[in-house]
Amino acid sequence: MGFFTRTMDIINSNINAALDKAEDPEKMIKMMVREMEDTLIELKSSLAEKLSLKAKIGKDLAYNREKIELWTNRAELAVQKNRDDLGKEALQVKKQFENDLIYLDKEQEHTDQIISETRVNVMKLEEKLEEVLQKQRILIQRGMHAVEKKKVNTLVREADSNKAILRFDQLESRIERMEAEAEIQGLTRPDLESEIISLQNESLMDDELAKLKAKMKKQNTPEKKNEKTVEKQA
Repeated sequence: MGFFTRTMDIINSNINAALDKAEDPEKMIKMMVREMEDTLIELKSSLAEKLSLKAKIGKDLAYNREKIELWTNRAELAVQKNRDDLGKEALQVKKQFENDLIYLDKEQEHTDQIISETRVNVMKLEEKLEEVLQKQRILIQRGMHAVEKKKVNTLVREADSNKAILRFDQLESRIERMEAEAEIQGLTRPDLESEIISLQNESLMDDELAKLKAKMKKQNTPEKKNEKTVEKQA
């Protein structure tokens, strides 16, 4: 069970790493399928080895049981023949086979447990692989959406950063300054000064014209005309 869990953790880690790198979701799904298939092959190979080991342990168990029975009979024969010394030696050999039998029983129990767990893991992985193959198109679309969503979230985080806000504030201040300058330019026409100077010059000309008219009018009064007539008669 631990082997399967570690293997699936590795697969998930590889998939997450691929997603973090914003890789092609279709490529990512194919990689996941390939890793699951490789893991399935490895699990089945391990299961075959354990089954082979179980068969060997079974043969060793049968061999040891035969030897225990054989040396039990030999010990009994030695005792029947009044050869207790041989009987003890036979029992010692029998004890060794009994010790080996205990070890083989434990090994067989452990192997059976591993075989059972591996079969369950193979079944789970086969079901998971079949599920992935059936949902491959949907998973690819979901992966593409996840990549796009991650890109959007990254952009949003960057927009919310202090630097972005500072740049926005600077831009806003610049626009406000440009608006103020435009407003000032709108209130003060560029040709205002020249128009005022022109008006001043026109006023001076009006004054000069008025003086000229006054002078001419004075010259044309009746007194001046009479004085000129008297001068002529004299």
